[in-house]
Formats: sequence, structure tokens, C-alpha cells
Amino acid sequence: MDLEQLHQTYKESSISGRYITVKEIEPILDRLNKNNNLEIVGKSVENRPIYGYKIGSGKTKVFLWSQMHGNESTTTKALFDFLNFLNDDTALAKQFLNNFTFLAIPMLNPDGAYLYTRANANSIDLNRDSQDLTQPESKLLRALFENFKPDYCYNLHDQRTIFGVDTTGIPATLSFLAPAYNEEREINENRLKAINVIASINGVMRDYLPGGIGRFDDSFNINCIGDTFQFLGAATILFEAGHFPDDYAREQTRKYVFMSLFVSFQAFCENDIVSNRYSEYLNIPQNKVVFYDFIYKNVKINYDGIEKITNFAAQYKEELIDNNLCFNAYISEIGNLDGFFAHHEYDAKGATYSDDYSNFPKLDQKANFMLDKNIIFVNGLIKK
Repeated sequence: MDLEQLHQTYKESSISGRYITVKEIEPILDRLNKNNNLEIVGKSVENRPIYGYKIGSGKTKVFLWSQMHGNESTTTKALFDFLNFLNDDTALAKQFLNNFTFLAIPMLNPDGAYLYTRANANSIDLNRDSQDLTQPESKLLRALFENFKPDYCYNLHDQRTIFGVDTTGIPATLSFLAPAYNEEREINENRLKAINVIASINGVMRDYLPGGIGRFDDSFNINCIGDTFQFLGAATILFEAGHFPDDYAREQTRKYVFMSLFVSFQAFCENDIVSNRYSEYLNIPQNKVVFYDFIYKNVKINYDGIEKITNFAAQYKEELIDNNLCFNAYISEIGNLDGFFAHHEYDAKGATYSDDYSNFPKLDQKANFMLDKNIIFVNGLIKK
């Protein structure tokens, strides 16, 4: 099966990019609400609706939620692509619906989505509120979990551009985790189920993303939703949608998330979830913080009359300005950058740095500068 063509067929064309709010998804949900699948299951701090979408009649119950962090929208896009597939009248879609009952929360944190922030409107990280349950969104997620009693949970997130696959120099476009359920990070029956699902996904997706799949850190934190749900007995799988080269809009990554969702459920239908794939899971390299968006090497600077060669890095900050998402590059590190990689790298070969203020870069300064007075960088990139 051509998974890339499958995604092209079901890609939801009405949403794209990174800034996606509840207003963008409501028309899609209304269109997909063919059999009273849709329900407003709760409200956010600022009284925005939180939607639940239920489809399928199968014995295995799957609970999926996205945009727990408001600025992590890639998996939301992929989830709608997958819901489009489920709503098509094909034999394969019917097979999925006969095998599974899906409950999807496409946007758990609509306030954070509107503000484009990780936290909710009360500045609380919902993924650290699984025990205290101080927020309406956290309480809602727990109540849905307890009422639905899922066999599997799909905890769908984005990760920053700083993550690479170990020290290979390849960005971690997809990363997965079967969260721990205790401090000892032991493997019980439910965690092994999650591990087997991830191994099945990796077995297929590594052909599409050679070297670009990582395994997220499994340190136990009972305050995290995934760890809590694993502890409570549901096999829980964490998805982390990361960077693909030159894909800051995360449209390529979106495709790979859709493909991974599809592959995981296809594996169930084809009885391809074998009893123990722990060794395969451990063979997925771990994520590491090894990337910057920009690295500039061998730059000559003049500091207090002393010339020297140095390196510096810049990182995009995603800033919402007048309801438009802007990627603004700021200088984030200066000095020895051994062991780090960049999504954009420039070798200055001893060219002299200058900007509108000084002859050397400063931390948190916009990445607007010149080399030898004639090569101009604006927002991190060479001005053409």
C-alpha cells in the first residue's frame, strides 16, 4: 500500500501551518458529524468548547487527544486526516471501525491554542496536572478516561526543533514513548502492549524516515498524563511530532504522523502485534538535544579591540503577532558548539561580524547581522 498516496487522499485541506484554533476545526467536525459522533464534552477556562468525536463499534477502545499543549498542532492536523479516512466508505475503513471504537479529543486546550502557548489560560501545563487536577481541562480528560475505559491511549504532541536522533545529525521527525508506570520503569503487560505498537510503527516507518525516528526519555513522572494513564492500566503511547528538514510548517511531519496512526491500527487488524518486541523498541535510538535552527561557524569578532574566531547559534522563537505566527530568530549560544548540529549551517571562513549595535553577537539579540559588511543576514538567513 502506498501510504503517502493514502495521506494525500485524506489530507484535510482546510487546515495547515502551525496556528490552529477551535474556530478552524469546528467546520471540519460539523462536516464529519454524520451519525451524532460529535459532542461538546466540556469547556475550557475561558469557556471555549472542547469537542469529543466518537466513531466505530469495535471491541478495542482507543482514546486519542491532541493539543494538550496549545502550540502543538501537528498531530491535530494528522488526527483530522485520519478521521477523514475513517469516514470514507472503504472496506479498510470499515475494517478499522469494526475492530475499534475511537474517542478523539482533537483540541484539549483551546485557550492555549488561541494564545499559541504551551499552557492553558491559567498558565498551567496540563501535562503536569494529572494528579492535582486543578484545571477544568485536566479534570475533563480524566473523567473521559474513566468513563470510556480505553484499552489504548494515544497521547499526541509536538516536540521542538532542538531534538535529534542520538548524535547522528538527523532531526527526530517522529519520536515515540511507552511511558513508565513506576519509578523503576518496569515492563508490565500494559506497557508491553504500548511497546509492541511502537515497534510495529517503527518497523514500517523507518523505510519512509530512515534514521529520523527517535525514542523519548522514559523517566517516570506521575504528574504527566501518559505516566498516569499507564499506571491506571491503559496501554499508553506518546507521539512526538518533530522537525523534518525545511518543514517549519510541519506539513511533512503531519503526513508521517498520519501514516504512523494508520500503520498502528493496521497492525492490529492484521494480527501483527506480536507478544514481545521489547528489543526492537530498545533499538530505536533515543532523542537528544543536539540541534539549533542556525549555527554560524568560524566568525571573526572584535571584542574590546581583540580579534578572535568564534561560533554562534540562533534559534527561532514562535511568536504570535496580530494573530499571525512569526518565526523570529534570536541568538541563543556563543562559543564552542562541538557536538551540536543545525537545520541551517553557515561557515563564515573568517569573515568579520558586525551588526547595527556592535562588532560581536549578543545573546537574545535578533539574528540580523553582516559578515564583511557585504553578506547580510536577516532573521537568521542570508538576504537575497
